[in-house]
Amino acid sequence: MEKVVSHQSVDWTAYFESIREECPWSYAAYIKGLINIVDYEGVRLPLGDYHARMYILQAPDATVVSIASAFDYDDQECEWLYSYPGYGEFATPVKVLIQQNRQQLKNLRSQLGVE
Repeated sequence: MEKVVSHQSVDWTAYFESIREECPWSYAAYIKGLINIVDYEGVRLPLGDYHARMYILQAPDATVVSIASAFDYDDQECEWLYSYPGYGEFATPVKVLIQQNRQQLKNLRSQLGVE
């Protein structure tokens, strides 16, 4: 049985600080309150003024990937990514769906020379 976690059970400041090399903008955005972290309740929320939203969910890894892929396919405004423990060097400490504005993300990648 999987341990149930919430966004409040993670030291997000330490996490974002640890991924600065991979995602340089995220730490500053988190500190400024521009990354919203919520427990996933089956509903996609409008991104609004946030730079990103992370939805924590309790699901098998394959389900996390599947949901992110489906959302990414039909959402023209936002790009949907995912992460979970063990997914790689910069993996999140809990399973998450990541919602980001497509254009803003494209601009950030371009500034960093990452296409």
